[in-house]
Amino acid sequence: MRDMQRIRLAGARRATVGGLMLAAACSTLVLAQQPQPRPLPPEPTETTVGQIPGAQPTFRAGVTLVTTDVIVRDEDGLFIPGLDRDDFEIFEDGVPQEIASLVLVHGGRVFNQLQQPTAPVRPGIILPTARPQNDTAGRIFILFVDDLHLVTSLTPKVRQVAMQISENLIHEGDLFGIISTGPSSLSIDMTYDHQVLDDAINRITGDGFAIRDYLYQQETSGGPAEVLYRAHVAFKTVREVLRNLEEVTDRRKVFLYLSNGYDFNPFPETRAYTGGIAESRQLAAGELERGNISQQDFDNQYGDIPDALYDPFQQAYKQGQQFANTDLAFELAELARVANRANTSFYTIDPRGLMAGPNIDDHVPIDEWNKWAFQTQNSLRMLSELTGGMAIVNRNDFPRAFRQIDAETSDYYIVGFYTSNPDPTIRNRTLRIEVAGRDDLNSCRDCVRHRTQYSMPRVSAQQ
Repeated sequence: MRDMQRIRLAGARRATVGGLMLAAACSTLVLAQQPQPRPLPPEPTETTVGQIPGAQPTFRAGVTLVTTDVIVRDEDGLFIPGLDRDDFEIFEDGVPQEIASLVLVHGGRVFNQLQQPTAPVRPGIILPTARPQNDTAGRIFILFVDDLHLVTSLTPKVRQVAMQISENLIHEGDLFGIISTGPSSLSIDMTYDHQVLDDAINRITGDGFAIRDYLYQQETSGGPAEVLYRAHVAFKTVREVLRNLEEVTDRRKVFLYLSNGYDFNPFPETRAYTGGIAESRQLAAGELERGNISQQDFDNQYGDIPDALYDPFQQAYKQGQQFANTDLAFELAELARVANRANTSFYTIDPRGLMAGPNIDDHVPIDEWNKWAFQTQNSLRMLSELTGGMAIVNRNDFPRAFRQIDAETSDYYIVGFYTSNPDPTIRNRTLRIEVAGRDDLNSCRDCVRHRTQYSMPRVSAQQ
């Protein structure tokens, strides 16, 4: 009986499969006789925002629109607002690119930009009243307070500089956020409320090292451990903010970078003689030079102790410190590449202002102090120059500098293009933008300002 049931089930399966194959064959024959519908175009992954009026919108699939801010001024420093797509020439690695989008922002107002329709209101849902705000106009400011690199004794001056930012740069209608790296504990999401900014400024507290603190650091083969750790905390915080800004397009994104700068290997000679027997030997050497002790007395006490600066064992241990500032330059360049991918400009601000020399209680040689001051200021200059921003370092006229930033971020163009080089392995690419037929502007150093490079996002190994 069971064998007979198995035979019946097997026959039913064969009949079912045969019926499905016959139905599929009939369907194929019928569809072949009917006219085929036109295939739908592939759904675009990105549209051209800011298309010039009168031009056909362009849809690209799987291609990233590269945008960059361009500030065009004449020799007198006045912004030139009447340029269109044909007036710009953009080159990637020396190869001309076709401009896909152009947005003009003049006096804070946006021109030549497609407006996205607002979403319909769903019935039955009571929405809270929202302030009328054109989120495609205005500017985005990130106030980055690197309090791990702001000297504690300068806290009142840092707050004063930050208040000048509030009064001269961030206006009504500007969207801004605030974040810090240390004990100020500032983490304020994007807001238009100016009162929030003023309240946050009163909470800023510097926690950076004084010069004496640099001299008593725990040494590693790569440099002072705490100095390196603090710098990496700051860089990581900046990268996280920039990755969020990548999602925002067609807006002027300004990163106000409040810091005293970085030096991975500060005061190397003074640190070598600081602490323990090395410091005692150095003090005795000074007494010997001044004639306060004899050579025999010096040799009896320190004759078997090598000079810390020339000790071969110490030199071998600190071999990596010779390349400390080269490592710093690489990390700053990588930070700038992340900012360029987000089309964000760094405006670095050093609240120390004009630095004429060390303080009286800074017991370090003047040449080492000069190298340290230059390195910290140069690190801030590097960030701003690589991202098309401006470094406010070694100057005291902060309100004037902030008004200049205000002018730069109120009048500008946003130029977009799709790269003609599809090779994803060439990630770092140079940019050059010129105004066609205007040699007077192209030869002027500050007449056409824009970022000079950008980096393509990394391609997943699964793609």
